[in-house]
Amino acid sequence: MRYTFAIGDIHGCIDPLNRMIDRVEAYASEGTVVFLGDYVDRGPDSKSVLDRIIAGPSDPWRWICLKGNHEDLMVAAYADSDSRDVWIGIGIGGLETEMSYGGRVLPQHLQWAADLPFMHIDRYRIFVHAGVDPAFPLEQQSEHDLLWLRFPPGESGDYWGKHLVHGHTPSLSNPVTTGNRTNIDSGCVFGGKLSCAVFDDDVAGGPIDFIEVRA
Repeated sequence: MRYTFAIGDIHGCIDPLNRMIDRVEAYASEGTVVFLGDYVDRGPDSKSVLDRIIAGPSDPWRWICLKGNHEDLMVAAYADSDSRDVWIGIGIGGLETEMSYGGRVLPQHLQWAADLPFMHIDRYRIFVHAGVDPAFPLEQQSEHDLLWLRFPPGESGDYWGKHLVHGHTPSLSNPVTTGNRTNIDSGCVFGGKLSCAVFDDDVAGGPIDFIEVRA
């Protein structure tokens, strides 16, 4: 059996991330891990989170890292002074991120974040940070929706015959599967847990299991 593991929003919480990686690697001897973005901001140690994820997996694991809206905000903050004022000043976590670096974010971390893909698609599933708009073809999704869209409670769709996996909208009651959609942002940085959805690569549909680590 081959597995894909999707891990939700981390937000600078390095200890839950390290424990989650250990749990995933204890679950199977190999597989694909998809990180759904929002590695930085709000939590205490965004630098350590990026250090760990950029270092990558041990063989034979494969990691895929997607861009979240907070990575996008961080990159924009260093490209434009107005964006920087927003990132630092309105309580979205930019100040905590810079504090974890003892000053400015490392240029190589900014470049890594800037280059992240918005979406990962496999045989049966679509992985994205925030969501997709079924009114538009998959190849025509806007970056804004991929990073910022929020679903009303209970909403689902056909998603081009695939199961949609996302984070971005936190709730202490997550992870939750609603029809063809699974939200795994369990509000780790808000005192919840870091969640991971486990998928059988050879079977269509939603998760076969969840792994949860308390903050």
